[in-house]
Amino acid sequence: MKQELIELLCRKSFQYSEEPVFKLVSGRRSHYYVNCKPTTLSPRGMYLTGHLVFEAVRDLEIEGVGGMTFGADPIAVAAAFASELQGRPMNAFSIRKTRKDHGIVRWIEGDVQPGDRLVIIDDVATTGGSTLQAIERARSEGMKVARAVILVDRQEGGLENIRRAVPDVRAIITRDDLMAFLDKTPPH
Repeated sequence: MKQELIELLCRKSFQYSEEPVFKLVSGRRSHYYVNCKPTTLSPRGMYLTGHLVFEAVRDLEIEGVGGMTFGADPIAVAAAFASELQGRPMNAFSIRKTRKDHGIVRWIEGDVQPGDRLVIIDDVATTGGSTLQAIERARSEGMKVARAVILVDRQEGGLENIRRAVPDVRAIITRDDLMAFLDKTPPH
């Protein structure tokens, strides 16, 4: 499954350039562009992502899996669906970019409660900033963060930064995995 997801990401979500032409959120320029949404929102990508994320958390007793909207949302939903298929159900949740200011004022949407053990997920980690923000917001709502799982680690320090907040961090796919696939794939 992992190899098939690498291939799908390379087809739909990953680009490489000899020159650093891709502008990052930080303003820096990069040789690599990763936008997981075309993959995680495709039927096959959803299936592969859901099962691989579930495999990355199945050893934990957790109530939910989720992260910052929108990057983590399709991954969380796919993982929750896979967890039900595997007989180990866990809820998906989403962390808002801005706090809801009406009704019950919360950062988190989903069937999770203070005291629940959760896994924070993200589609891509560069510096780890959005994952760290998700961890902070989950903790501010009284949640316990058991692990962080990143779909694609750009290998630019993000996992190391996240480890300062949550020691147990895993990446399913790395930039090196994607580059290795591109290196052995003949040009079209």
